[in-house]
Amino acid sequence: MSTAGLIGAAIGLILGWLDYRIVGGLIEGKLRATDRSETPAEKAEYERRVEWFRRLFFVATVCVFPVVGYFVGRAIAG
Repeated sequence: MSTAGLIGAAIGLILGWLDYRIVGGLIEGKLRATDRSETPAEKAEYERRVEWFRRLFFVATVCVFPVVGYFVGRAIAG
C-alpha cells in the first residue's frame, strides 16, 4: 500500500460521494418526473426500479471511484 495510492483513494471516495449525491439526485429527480404510474402496484414497481438505480449508482461511484483513485495516485506520485 502506497501513501500516494491511499491519498488517491481518499480523493476518489470524496469525489464518488459527491457524484453520488449530486448527479444521482439529479437523475432520480428526472426519473421521478417521468413516472406515469396510475395504480399503487405500478407506483410500487416504479419505486422499486428507482431504488435499484440508486443502489447500482452507489456501487458505480462510491465503491469504484476509490479503486480508480488508488491506481491513479500510484501512477502519478509513485
